[in-house]
Amino acid sequence: MTSTAPAVPASIPDAAQAQTRILRVLVASQILSGAGLAAGVTVGALLAQDMLGSTSLAGLPSALFTGGSALAAITVGRISQARSRRPGLATGYLTGAIGSAGVITAAVLDNPVLLFIALFVYGAGTATNLQARYAGADLAAPGHRARAVSTVLVATTLGGVAGPNLAAPAGTLAEHLGIPHLAGLFVISGAAYALAALVLALWLRPDPLLLARDIAQVKEADAAANPAAADDADTSEGRGGVVLGALVMILTQLVMVAIMTMTPVHMHDHGHSTAASGLVIGIHIGAMYLPSPLTGWLVDRYGRMKIAAASGITLLAAGILAAAAPGDSVALLALALALLGLGWNFGLVSGTAIITDTVPLATRAKTQGLVDVSIAIAGATGGMASGIMVAATSYPALALTGGALSLALLPAVAATAYRR
Repeated sequence: MTSTAPAVPASIPDAAQAQTRILRVLVASQILSGAGLAAGVTVGALLAQDMLGSTSLAGLPSALFTGGSALAAITVGRISQARSRRPGLATGYLTGAIGSAGVITAAVLDNPVLLFIALFVYGAGTATNLQARYAGADLAAPGHRARAVSTVLVATTLGGVAGPNLAAPAGTLAEHLGIPHLAGLFVISGAAYALAALVLALWLRPDPLLLARDIAQVKEADAAANPAAADDADTSEGRGGVVLGALVMILTQLVMVAIMTMTPVHMHDHGHSTAASGLVIGIHIGAMYLPSPLTGWLVDRYGRMKIAAASGITLLAAGILAAAAPGDSVALLALALALLGLGWNFGLVSGTAIITDTVPLATRAKTQGLVDVSIAIAGATGGMASGIMVAATSYPALALTGGALSLALLPAVAATAYRR
């Protein structure tokens, strides 16, 4: 006698249909939040420099974004774990909007202390923007998780490109409102983050993490009733371990931020204009996000491990090219930074897929938050260490060191594959 699997309760929505809707909502929120996070990157340092009348602390906003991002990653992860993705992500974006309002207030009052506190709070938006990629993978089938992650990532690019281009009109609007010109982009940022929170609060239904848990419970009941069917259950390639997924993303973030941070300084020292360095960084950022759909397909088609290894090789090529490029060659530096962005993209998409495959639903959101804290810390470490190393040695030495360090991914991937 053949037993039949229990039917999925009618109260549980179809996962495929729900996933399509969820991705649309996440894309909309990511476009908005992408515009929001661009404000701090674009004018945060300039605003600090203007208020302090000195460049000595102009780099502090970046450190504050990172610190706020790290704290928010833990908070968003814990809220998502306890209550679901919707309140977790919406709370994170709303916090970013409050931080934007604080920056505007600090600019009006010309209060540097309030500015730095507000920038720390504003960093929550950056962490939430990154955490949203996990929500895109909650309901995705194992063979489509990387593509779901990449869909959410590439949406960020649209807002990220649009945001800085709004700096001039936002400054004009701010002056009409009696707000300092440089704080204008934070008006856009605050509105964008608030709208992203509203979109998620109203339309991220069903909640992907809750629905994934419901479906998992049904599958567990099915497995208990049909042990033979459970033996045939899918075992995804990503079960190599959470440590590997975290290592891939942490190492790629460390190397990427270190080389990226010092490239504009290196170009300035060789007489290049701000426009030239801006072009190189723009190409780099495009390479970080725009290849995401292709990367997602590659990860799902050829496996997490292979693309994680490709990340290390690509970063090595970027480091060698950046070190070897003549200081007066914008084209070669742009190519090196494009490879740097692509290597980071390979690492983030493959690492996220590995984490999602590996971590059980019961602890998934909390673990993902902790991993993103580690990523934020790695970025801060790379940024701070890069300046120290260039001062002690040179930019080529930094680039070669970063490239060599990225090769650590290869034995880690090989060891995990061997254990499997």
